[in-house]
Amino acid sequence: MTAQLIDGNALAKTIRTEVAGRTAALKARGVNPALSIILVGEDPASQVYTKHKVNDSTQTGLEATLETYPADMTEADLLARIRALNDDPKVHGILVQLPLPKHMDSQKVIETISPTKDVDGFHVASAGALMTGAPGFWPCTPHGCMKMLEAIGYDLRGKHAVVIGRSNIVGKPMAMMLLAKSATVTICHSATQDLGAITRQADVVVAAVGKLNLLTADMVKPGAVVIDVGMNRKADGKLAGDVDFDGVKEVAGWITPVPGGVGPMTRAMLLVNTLEAAERAAK
Repeated sequence: MTAQLIDGNALAKTIRTEVAGRTAALKARGVNPALSIILVGEDPASQVYTKHKVNDSTQTGLEATLETYPADMTEADLLARIRALNDDPKVHGILVQLPLPKHMDSQKVIETISPTKDVDGFHVASAGALMTGAPGFWPCTPHGCMKMLEAIGYDLRGKHAVVIGRSNIVGKPMAMMLLAKSATVTICHSATQDLGAITRQADVVVAAVGKLNLLTADMVKPGAVVIDVGMNRKADGKLAGDVDFDGVKEVAGWITPVPGGVGPMTRAMLLVNTLEAAERAAK
């Protein structure tokens, strides 16, 4: 068996096309969907990520601005800038790129963003909406993973899904989304004892730890769907995920690549959230 590839690049392209059409419809009504991205410091990876987010937005007709600030910016100044954007009716989405400098409280910064503009889906109000099924913004990465499962027509009802990674950014929201689709969910940690004994029972495995080759072929149930959220840099400089792709693809039924899998979908769902924020504001 060789797994079928879930092509994140192709799916993200389709979503961007849909976003472009809805954006054009809003603009025809005099509403210009706008996203403000804030980058504090000079983290190389963050610089790349924010550049991609601006480019993606521009391609779909969304107005995206990137504000860059030095690493020694005070937390008070950052919070003041966020509050100003909260009060700006022309701005529909606000994203503060993580990680922030160590002298800043990331959660405090996130909670300062208006829930109506929290297009990253990290605000406690967004988490509460996810928990209760109320309207809100889903975090972009797990939302993208769910769209990938939807794209292959995978019915999660009664299935066993294992999420490796407990973070509030991916692990917990991913688990909640899977539960909402009537799946049985187990959340694990990279240090979970005999992790393979758990993952071998799973119909779906989501690896979101950031540990190279965490999931190997002997840990995967034949025919399972494997979604690789991890992003690691190998010794040769190439990107790789948490999954031993070459080995696991010979066992799994479906698998996402790195790069070209979850990454493009995360950015695509940011566009969707920004557009939805604008649509809600226009009602």
